[in-house]
Amino acid sequence: MIPSADLSLLPTGPSVAQTVTQPQPQESVQETGTVTLDCTYSTRDTGDYYLFWYKQPPSGEMVYIIHQYAFEQQNATNDHYSVNFQKEAKSFSLRISDSQLEDAAVYFCAYSGAQ
Repeated sequence: MIPSADLSLLPTGPSVAQTVTQPQPQESVQETGTVTLDCTYSTRDTGDYYLFWYKQPPSGEMVYIIHQYAFEQQNATNDHYSVNFQKEAKSFSLRISDSQLEDAAVYFCAYSGAQ
């Protein structure tokens, strides 16, 4: 079982508002299976920004998985994680391929404005 959560972020600037939403309340995956976790976001930021996926296993620590720069054309990959980033649709899904027992966690997507 891989549950997900909603995460709203505070503004990074005086008139910039971001919201990050993960629609699935939970997702199950079989070992060595594949699962896709969806994330949508809204922003008034017209510049470059970054999107991240983290996981929180039962031990409680927040673990970085993967990130995507909004200005990059190619979707990011890291080990058995990959993203499907659709800038126009403001969609940032995570694909976990060949899942393992250690992938059992709560997953969070997050937004950060460019520094």
